[in-house]
Amino acid sequence: MARSRLSRRIEAKTKKNLFLSVLGIILVLLLTFKFGLPLLINLSIFLSGGKGNQEQLEKKDLSFISPPILSSLPQATSSASIIISGVSSKGQTIKLYINDVFIGETKTKEDGVFSFEEEIKAGENIIKAKAVQGDKESEFSKNITLALKSTPPSLRINFPSDGQSLKDQNTVDVQGTTDPDVKVTVNGFWAITDSIGSFSYRLPLQNGESKIRIIATDIAGNKTEKEIRVTFYP
Repeated sequence: MARSRLSRRIEAKTKKNLFLSVLGIILVLLLTFKFGLPLLINLSIFLSGGKGNQEQLEKKDLSFISPPILSSLPQATSSASIIISGVSSKGQTIKLYINDVFIGETKTKEDGVFSFEEEIKAGENIIKAKAVQGDKESEFSKNITLALKSTPPSLRINFPSDGQSLKDQNTVDVQGTTDPDVKVTVNGFWAITDSIGSFSYRLPLQNGESKIRIIATDIAGNKTEKEIRVTFYP
């Protein structure tokens, strides 16, 4: 009789352990399906007291170097000599690239600021940089595109012509053409320009001779200026 009760107790305990094992397997499968493998790895590290593994992960994170941040520049410039500046961590070496060509390197200051004074070529220049610390190197910074334009924009006045006399109207529609993306002023007032460079502005006239000054300015700051005179007789 004693053996029979002992056998039943052992059998019940065995069934209980088997049930818990099956339940654990089902739970692991559910967690894997819902949250993925990374959660299980972290849980395993925690349960096993894997302090050494966690420290290794933290050290790996510390080895990451953020790319430098370049200061913004205008879309275009008329000067080939420019200052390229930015900020990164102090004590880093910053490598500069223009159009994928390595230009040079410099050290960041105590506040993390760095700068280069470089010459750029005519046309589009794509500028980027990398940060280096020890044997670690960051990814490239965000690209900055800068165009060098030294030629002033074209400017043609279609109407009125220089020296023209106007009667029975005290306004004149100044019309002409320039290059695309060029701003035009007529006696200091912005003219209306379209996508192909045509412009117009209705200018009030006084009795007698009026001087009309037209200036075209491109995105690099290059200017072309023309001046005409018209005469209004009421």
